Amino acid sequence: MNFNQLELLRFLQETNFNLSKAGDKLNVVQSAASRQIQLLEEELGSSLLQRVGKKLVGFTPLGDKILQEIEVIDLARRNIHSIARDYKNNRNGTLRIATTHSQAKYFLPESIGQFRVEYPQINIYMVQSSPDQIIDLLHRHQAELAICTEKLDEDEKLVILPCYDWHHIAIVPKDHPLNRDHITLEQLAACPLLTYSPGFTGYSNIEKAFHEAGLTLDVTLSAADSDVIKTYVRQGLGVGIIASTCYENKNDRDLAVIDLSHLIPKSRTKIAFLKQLYLPGFLQYFIGLLQAKNNLNT
Repeated sequence: MNFNQLELLRFLQETNFNLSKAGDKLNVVQSAASRQIQLLEEELGSSLLQRVGKKLVGFTPLGDKILQEIEVIDLARRNIHSIARDYKNNRNGTLRIATTHSQAKYFLPESIGQFRVEYPQINIYMVQSSPDQIIDLLHRHQAELAICTEKLDEDEKLVILPCYDWHHIAIVPKDHPLNRDHITLEQLAACPLLTYSPGFTGYSNIEKAFHEAGLTLDVTLSAADSDVIKTYVRQGLGVGIIASTCYENKNDRDLAVIDLSHLIPKSRTKIAFLKQLYLPGFLQYFIGLLQAKNNLNT
């Protein structure tokens, strides 16, 4: 057994069991990759991969168990490199963040600006995706840090830290009849609603508020992006429900804001990373910036 054989199994998972692409990641041709898999299976005395004819279609139960151990080995390898760079006080590297559009546009710019002052040589790589995909990016080591509101608490392999609390607002054209100081959920439910897709930006709290009030959440248009919701509110499609942090005084002054903090529970955006991940100094510094900015460190 050698490390390349184990890496090959991990690459097979990443490439949807395409042996040619997995081999490319190890700089070997398909026939050589196939031979390495054969040698590993012979050594272990059992098949690791399910096959339909010559096509690889998945892992066997044994293959699944071995892949879990390979992920531990791969993380240890990555940690060793990070520890060595930290030991040399190396201020070069990459900060890879998996997050949603709302966090990337409205929350992170200030903290990233501060980070760049302290660590100008660190490259920042940001991936915007859905919460489910964000978690997957952590497990595939395509990001070290996740920042979002939904789903993170459901994964027991993650360390979860609080980032900041926020609430929802309604947005309407200024001449809309709902533009008033105080509204009820019943009044809101009677309007066509435009809000986030399930799984994004506190949708679960919106759904919870309506359910507990015995009301139906009837969404005319849903989107992952706050800017899309604003666009269609301006088109007159209905009342938008967005995160308060996504309203921009400069660009959105044509829209009236209605506070919904008394109707919908507050939401908390969180920071997550793999439990066994070694956090280099620059990553610890960035997490500290996020929490210090919002005074949430417990």
